Amino acid sequence: MNPLIKIRRDLHQIPELGFQEFKTQAYLLAYLQSLPQDRISIKKWRTGLFVKVYGLNPIKSIGYRTDIDALPITEETGLSFTSSHEARMHACGHDFHMAIALGVLTHFVQNPINDNLLFIFQPAEEGPGGAEPMLKSEEMQEWMPDMIFALHIAPEYPVGTIALREGLLFANTSELFIDLKGKGGHAAYPHQTNDMVIAACTLVNQLQTIISRNVNPLDSAVITIGKITGGTVQNIIAEKARLEGTIRTLSQESMKKVKQRIEALVQGIEAGFECETAIDYGSMYHQVYNTESLTREFINYMQQDPDVNVIECKEAMTGEDFGYMLKDIPGFMFWLGVDSSFGLHHAKLNPDEAAIDVAVKVMTRYLTYKGNQL
Repeated sequence: MNPLIKIRRDLHQIPELGFQEFKTQAYLLAYLQSLPQDRISIKKWRTGLFVKVYGLNPIKSIGYRTDIDALPITEETGLSFTSSHEARMHACGHDFHMAIALGVLTHFVQNPINDNLLFIFQPAEEGPGGAEPMLKSEEMQEWMPDMIFALHIAPEYPVGTIALREGLLFANTSELFIDLKGKGGHAAYPHQTNDMVIAACTLVNQLQTIISRNVNPLDSAVITIGKITGGTVQNIIAEKARLEGTIRTLSQESMKKVKQRIEALVQGIEAGFECETAIDYGSMYHQVYNTESLTREFINYMQQDPDVNVIECKEAMTGEDFGYMLKDIPGFMFWLGVDSSFGLHHAKLNPDEAAIDVAVKVMTRYLTYKGNQL
């Protein structure tokens, strides 16, 4: 078996949530410590890792980031190497991302280039967000790269395809939690209560008008309420209700406007239903904005590779905290085709493992080119 496929399958069986990646970190460390140590230095950061691969004659440092956490999903793939952790799954492909990163790292330990490389194994991408605090860490500040790259699997593209664009690739995102507290009571006496189920339903309908009536039609934004909880039993009017959702916008200005309108509508619910309210935006991710010059250079370089099909794609409403790193460091992220019938965050996601070798070849070739440039 291809050793990188074995690594991917091993990691697939031990999915862990953000900042709980203890087994994952230990597995990565064990592998890294099996490599020759004369060209690498390793630093821990919480449940993540920084790994510096020293170049032969460095004039710059090139970063490569992979995320390492999983999702709170019960796996339904039926694979022989299915998740061994209850209600946890690598349903966003981070097991692939880690195996690819280890493959690229191993190549450069064995085949050093002129420049230094910094491999970043980042926890908590799915939440609460590891990129921003990792970026601000002392370890990152000491080893700050001059440019940085990353990839993300794309189930909708066939193996051998990479897709990206200059500029905006992924949206600005924010979680959304709204709590409502009124006055509960007996179902037979609604006039003596302030029903938070009714308040929540009213608010959900109002929230859907924000996009259609407050966002420029030539811009794009999404508000999704994915979960509603409220009440206790069928014959008691609910004292409390909670809405949980997400906001996604293609511009920072729209994110600000959407939040202003949410707050105004919630204030209206508070007054109209005589209740208390609270809003929490949870994790907020900065847009993934690919540096135009580096992205164009990469596209031009990869278009010369007969083994890869390069597609210039449209922006997507997906979120990725790699955007925080690109805010401070030039670089880009691209989609890697993995040809799965089921999409990201699905319990049956099953990417084609042939994409691992494709990605390793793409990144080793490109980083060799970049790392030997004067």
